[in-house]
Formats: sequence, C-alpha cells, structure tokens
Amino acid sequence: MAGTATSTRLNAIVPPVALAVLVVSLVTHPTGPVLVLPALALGAAVLSAVHHAEVVAHRVGEPFGSLVLAVAVTIIEVGLIVTLMVSGGDDSTTLARDTVFAAVMITTNGILGLSLLLTAMRHHTAIFNPEGTGAALATVGTLAALCLVFPTFTTTRSGPQYSGAQLAFAAIASLVLYGLFVVTQTVRHRDFFLPVDDDGRPRQEEHADPPSTRETLISLGLLLVSLVTVVGLAKVESPAIESGVRELGFPQAFVGVVIALLVLAPETIAAANAARRDRVQISLNLALGSAMASIGLTIPSLAVATIWLDTPLHLGLGATQIVLLVLSVVVATLTVVPGRATRLQGGVHLVLLAAFLFLSIQP
Repeated sequence: MAGTATSTRLNAIVPPVALAVLVVSLVTHPTGPVLVLPALALGAAVLSAVHHAEVVAHRVGEPFGSLVLAVAVTIIEVGLIVTLMVSGGDDSTTLARDTVFAAVMITTNGILGLSLLLTAMRHHTAIFNPEGTGAALATVGTLAALCLVFPTFTTTRSGPQYSGAQLAFAAIASLVLYGLFVVTQTVRHRDFFLPVDDDGRPRQEEHADPPSTRETLISLGLLLVSLVTVVGLAKVESPAIESGVRELGFPQAFVGVVIALLVLAPETIAAANAARRDRVQISLNLALGSAMASIGLTIPSLAVATIWLDTPLHLGLGATQIVLLVLSVVVATLTVVPGRATRLQGGVHLVLLAAFLFLSIQP
C-alpha cells in the first residue's frame, strides 16, 4: 500500500515538473549535454501518461478506456507534425507520411506482436475476439490504402500527392470510417472488443473499485498535461534527433520513425501492461485503435492544415513501403482470423517491425 501511495504521489508530481522543464527549455533553448534533462523529463512524462490513462480507463471501463490514450496521443501527434512541417522547409514534405506510416507499422507489428508474445509466453496461447479485432484491422487496412497508397498512383497532380479535391475526399472518408468504428466499438457491438474466455465468451472479471470522479478528473487533466509535455519535449529534442540522424548517415525519413516511437511510447507500455495481466484484447484494441486514429484523425487534420501550410503534403508511399504495408496486413489477417495466437505469430510481427526499422535505415 505504501508503494502504491508513493507511486501515486510521484505520478501526480511528474507532469507539472516535466511541464516546467519544457517551459524552461523553450525559453533557454538548451544544447549539448544539457539536453539530458529534457530527455529524462520526457521519459518520466511517458510513464506518467500511462499511469493516468489507466486510471481514466478503469473509471470509464472498456472499450471506452482503450480510446482515451489512442485519441489523445493522436491529437497531440497532429500538433507535432504541423509544428515541424512549418519549421522544416522542403525536408518536411514527407514528414507526415513518414510519421503516420511509422505509427501504423509500430502499432500493427510492434505493439500487436509484443502483446501477443508476452501473453503467449505466460499462457501458451493468446485468446482474443476475432470479430472485433478483425473489424479493426479491416478499417486500418482501408484507411492506410486510401491515405498512403493511392496518392502514389493518382495522376491529377504530379508526385505522390493528392489534389485538393482528392485530399478532401480522403479526409471525409477517413472521418466517416473512424466514426463508424467508434460507434461499433462503444455502442452497437461493445462485446466484440471485450476480453474473452477460452470458449470465446466475454470474460466476467472482478475489478477493484473504480476511482472516484474527482480522482478521474485529476488524472484526465494530468494525462493531458503529460501528453502535451511529451510532444513538447520531443520537439525540444528534435534538433538533436535530426542532427543525430544526419551524423549517423540515416535517411531523413528516419526522423518520422523516431517521432512515432516517442509519441507511441505511452500506448506501447500500456498495451504491454495489459498483456502481462492476460488482457490481450485490450492490448489489441490499443494497437489497432492507435493505428486507426493515427490515420483517421491525422490525415483529416492535416488536410485542413494545408489551407495555410505552404509545404506540399506528399502522402504516397514508395514501393518498399507499400510491400511492407501489404505484407503486414496479410500477416495480421492470418493472425486475427483464428482468434488465438502463439509466440510464433508474435515473433513474426516483431520481425516485420525489425524489417521496417532496418529498411528505414538502409532503404
């Protein structure tokens, strides 16, 4: 009990302290070894965000809880992409594509594979609901093709980009699909997204008493502060990241990968925690819900932002990226259809993530 109370107090202190570090960093523009402090604050804010997201999720219940972190992180992701696009010049034309595609690969292969592997290592087989998980995967695949693949092949405008009308259609279609999925997950077919027993029926679980309304509202506010701080500190660290990428000889597109890794860190930790508690369905909800929100909310927001952004929005993927995306969707489909998975499936997805990261460094 004492350890829990200490942890609670620390998680209440970390967000305002990290926010103070962010404010000081924005004013002083630290360089060199001093950047270690914002980096430490960034890591602490990520862990705090996970804690407060779990508190809110416990209060609102599933599957609503899985939406909290996914939507919040994605909204902040949009702000980070737009900010870097405004200040990045010509090098930022593909930043949105690189970041969103990295988010899709990290969620559908990294978070999903890690969750399956952790659960299967403890229980030999990870059991989940194929109806809800399959519906989420189908939506992710459709959104990815609509927003990241088609722009490569359209001919109205030269280059891997949509025309204004095409971008507007993709944005509206993305919002419609995302809205339909949220209604399905939270209203019409909630049981498709709840943890299941070995026989496939929704699990009746005993839970600790949910936090009070006051505690939930405090955690919600601290969650938002943590997420804003995570993205703000990531922006503070971004010059060091960009210079580090250049010094290592990596392609500029790898900056988008690093941004996605930072932004998705809270969801990765939350999904891993759920998998360790044998609630792999919640982990899959987080993984695919995050991928869906990353496309379905980010692309429409960027479509609106192009009204005042001078930087072209190159969304179309290259040939290697398209092959990776198609392979990931096919493998994920084969993983999801049976409703159960072993360590093998988790390992396959993690190898696909490793291939994506390696090919991002050595295209």
